[in-house]
This record gives sequence, C-alpha cells and structure tokens, in this order.
Amino acid sequence: MHGPASPGWLLVALCAATGAYCLLRLRSGVEEQRRAAGGEALMGFGMAAMAVPAAVFTPPSWAWPLYGVVFGAAALHALWAARSDAHHLHHLVGAAAMVYMAVVMAGTPGHASGHGSGVAPLTGALLLYFTGYVLLSGVRLVPVPGVVGGPPVTGWADRPELARACRVSMGIAMLAMLLTM
Repeated sequence: MHGPASPGWLLVALCAATGAYCLLRLRSGVEEQRRAAGGEALMGFGMAAMAVPAAVFTPPSWAWPLYGVVFGAAALHALWAARSDAHHLHHLVGAAAMVYMAVVMAGTPGHASGHGSGVAPLTGALLLYFTGYVLLSGVRLVPVPGVVGGPPVTGWADRPELARACRVSMGIAMLAMLLTM
C-alpha cells in the first residue's frame, strides 16, 4: 500500500498480531471461535503482507494476481460458509475488498497511488461498509453493567472479547488500506 513508512509498519504489526491471535483461536474449545478463526487469520496475515510500505519493499508483479487468487478463493469459501452462518458475509466482503485492492495495485503502473483521481465508487462503498462495521463492532466492545453470563473462560483462545477487538482492529486496518488507494 502507499503511504508513509512508519504508519505502514504499525499497520503491518497490527495485522500480523491479529493474524497470530486468530491462529491461537483455532485451538479454542469453543466451536464458534474456531469456525471463523482461520479466515480471520488469513485476512490478518494477508493485510499485513499488503501493508508493507512500498518504499521498503515493492512486491514482484506476480504477487498481486496471487493475492487476487488467494482472496478470491477465500471469498468463495466465505460465500459457501454464509449459507449456515451470516457472520461469513462479512468475511465475503473483506475477501472481496482484498481482491479489489490486489486488482487495483496490479493495474497501477509502478504501483503509484491514484491520488487526485477521486474516490472510485467501489472504494467509497467499501469505506462506508467498513466504517459502519467498525462503529457497530466497537459498540459491542463496550461492557454492559450488571450483565454477567456465558461459560467461564479458561484460556486466551476462548476470549470472545479479544476476538471482537481483533475484528475491530482488522476493520480499522482495512479502512486505512482503502484510504491509501
């Protein structure tokens, strides 16, 4: 992606840490945690790889179509999984956004940013979607006084509040990546 190196590296670190936690969630004893963790880990690591500042490392020309194929496959998987769990619709939008960014990056000569050309309608729609997602997910992080429930938490992989925080982090990272397009 394009932008200053320091925020780019912070974005890489955030996405990689989120991906690592999602891998940890694959070991959860809670089926709901495991179900979404693999796709979220792929998104976290994929976003980290795409966010490496272009001034530091310019991916080879074959990398962008590879991202498109990998996230296209992830989008198809999310579409299939959405038949039984609506949460996968968000994974579908996220994977489609990654395919879109890979296509845009593959099509820009020298991977130069398209600043000044205005915001493409699809970029604008994705910005609106992820802004809404981050705000709604952020509200869900706010604790409700007097509400206690759910099974006792036994390990880091079984912390639903950490999973929600990771989703908010990835939503914010997606917004940052879309804004640089």
